Amino acid sequence: MKFSNGNWLNREGVNIYSPFEVNEVEKDDQTLTVYAPFMHIETRGHTLTGPLFTMKFSSPMQDVIRVQMYHFKGEQHQGPEFELFPDSNSPVSIYDNENEASLTSGDLTVKINKQEGWSVDFYNSMGRLTGSGSRGMGYVTTQDKKTYMREQLGLGVGESVYGLGERFTPFVKNGQSIDIWNQDGGTSTEQAYKNIPFYLTNRGYGVFVNHPENVSFEVGSEKVSKVQFSVSGEYLEYFIINGPSPKKVLENFTSLTGKPAVPPAWSFGLWLTTSFTTNYDEETVNHFVDGMIERDIPLHVFHFDCFWMKEYEWCNFEWDRRVFPDPEGMLRRLKEKGLKICVWINPYIAQKSKLFDEGKSKGYLLQKENGSVWQWDLWQPGMGIVDFTNPQACEWFASHLRRLIDMGVDCFKTDFGERIPTDVVYYDGSDPYKMHNYYSFLYNKVVFDVLEEKLGKGEAALFARSATVGGQQFPVHWGGDCDSTYEAMAESLRGGLSLGLSGFGFWSHDIGGFESTSSADLYKRWVAFGLLSSHSRLHGSRSYRVPWMYDEEAVDVLRFFTKLKCRLMPYLFSAACDASQKGYPMMRAMLLEFPDDPACENLDRQYMLGDSLLVAPIFQEGGQVSFYLPEGNWTHYLTGEKVEGGGWRKEEHGYQSLPLYVRANSLLAIGELDDRPDYEYAENVELHLFELQDGGSASTTVYDPKGMQKLTVEAKREGNEVYISANGTSSNWSVLLRGIQELNALEGGVAEATMSDIRLLPNPNVGELKIRL
Repeated sequence: MKFSNGNWLNREGVNIYSPFEVNEVEKDDQTLTVYAPFMHIETRGHTLTGPLFTMKFSSPMQDVIRVQMYHFKGEQHQGPEFELFPDSNSPVSIYDNENEASLTSGDLTVKINKQEGWSVDFYNSMGRLTGSGSRGMGYVTTQDKKTYMREQLGLGVGESVYGLGERFTPFVKNGQSIDIWNQDGGTSTEQAYKNIPFYLTNRGYGVFVNHPENVSFEVGSEKVSKVQFSVSGEYLEYFIINGPSPKKVLENFTSLTGKPAVPPAWSFGLWLTTSFTTNYDEETVNHFVDGMIERDIPLHVFHFDCFWMKEYEWCNFEWDRRVFPDPEGMLRRLKEKGLKICVWINPYIAQKSKLFDEGKSKGYLLQKENGSVWQWDLWQPGMGIVDFTNPQACEWFASHLRRLIDMGVDCFKTDFGERIPTDVVYYDGSDPYKMHNYYSFLYNKVVFDVLEEKLGKGEAALFARSATVGGQQFPVHWGGDCDSTYEAMAESLRGGLSLGLSGFGFWSHDIGGFESTSSADLYKRWVAFGLLSSHSRLHGSRSYRVPWMYDEEAVDVLRFFTKLKCRLMPYLFSAACDASQKGYPMMRAMLLEFPDDPACENLDRQYMLGDSLLVAPIFQEGGQVSFYLPEGNWTHYLTGEKVEGGGWRKEEHGYQSLPLYVRANSLLAIGELDDRPDYEYAENVELHLFELQDGGSASTTVYDPKGMQKLTVEAKREGNEVYISANGTSSNWSVLLRGIQELNALEGGVAEATMSDIRLLPNPNVGELKIRL
């Protein structure tokens, strides 16, 4: 929200009161409290006029500083609040002298100026990060008697802002006005399904505004050298999160708000759906599944979209017996083919559903102030909305999910959860404005918890559309309703990269686009992008998404990239474990891996898949693509071509290729199976070593599908000698020296020549190889 009228004036009817100077500082072992009037105090009479701001500085964990700004502390405070995971043992240092007061946590310090003028500045060992100066912090009143608290944090020259959720607008957020308010707006507008009041910058820090309600951001769009954020009311709280690397910022942010769970290994395979409004029954489903088997396309998950239930009755959690007369038998037969089953749900109960009257009578649905059920006709006629603040309503909802799991369902597509009304009353008295975004957290948590309860930890997977802070704990999320165009494919990637920079580790999208039907050309290009994403789903609106509906070449392309992903699973699952342990997304904006390369700051049409693989999807007919390779040696994974980085490249690719480059000093774990994503990754694993530089090292960890470490391998080079050591329970591993065709000596194993590389097979019970190049 904008409050000013240019640099000097406020908008009509707007009054802004800002801290003018420090009046008093109080401190204890953990907290620094500052009192600041809005004007210079010359006489005792000036103390009779407010506002007097109260600011508290503390630290919930190392390298994170919490800022709490109050005007009136007596305002009634209703939940919900984001669930945080502070470290109560995090030490702080507090100093106070005549010039300044400061609080330090780890390598992060806040300094409050006590001399003339007002300023709050944040530093790490690299220097000043950001700060709030004169007329920055503020208490705002408007002519309609609304009140707001705002903050303005400085942006340095060349500083870029990222994150704020899954946003499909430009990747760098400078110049944008952004409201943190979940909406069902597709992928082609400024609206977003997953709004996260957190941003990070290329200066090595992040800012998390700890408010579930709407937070209004002006990112260099009101004051071009400031990020302004504001909330309604009398109180504002935010956290400064130190890096200094972007990766470390995400690690700290997700330590505070929750790390993602590791999705089950099977979820990384190919998903196929019935699509949305298409006609289907068991015969149709079997035609699709058998068609994939006959064409040797590995398929791992089959998803039933909305019309598995009877029309007008979503959700009743009952199969439409007119087309699925034997759902238990059908699911059993599908699972005998090696498939996992996903079904669509949402948190709404249509009036025609047999559950509506029960939900109404027991108070399980959101109500108006007069006690009536809140209803509307948008999406399902007369629908009500489940009140997940009511524990009994949660159990009611969960009981129907348990029944489906017992029937054979393995996961749920948790659709919707964005259009949550604010003119309602919640069971627990929650503030409906704060609940608008937070509802998505409660909804997805209920479903995720049921899956963990029934299937076990590590076996729960959602396919969720809506989210807020903390929702990253319940993967997977997908990008919503996109058009079937190259433009929509590119905007989807922007949204996914933005979400990854907001603390979410796993993300997917509808291969081929959701709305209408893509051309065969676009479908094949999107397949390559989709199978080189965290999760991979074929889905659409009004048409089927099986490849033979496009052309026979699409069959070959889908088979090629699905099998490629299965072979890459040891490497990809290691990246998934990193996402859970450290908070790094699997699909990483280039700046995460190359924060010191200015050319990477704006890149949103390519990404790193894990820490070693660069992917540049193709976004135009003809197969032409322009992309940037950072400095260093790179090897095309598919062809073995070696190129020098440090600049832009233009290439042209057929449908079974795209820019897929491996950076130097990489050790990629490649699996033996290409027909499934869930297998023993350490068994017969082949470790591909790329361009190990003199003095360089490369390492990798291979996990089993349950997330347990099975094998760790490290390679080091000194001059012409390379040392490879392995530790773990797997004895049948090998090394492929990519791009190397001759060795002068080998100790500890035997060498086999391939067409363009050398494979090293260690001797039995040997955990170390020594190579002379």
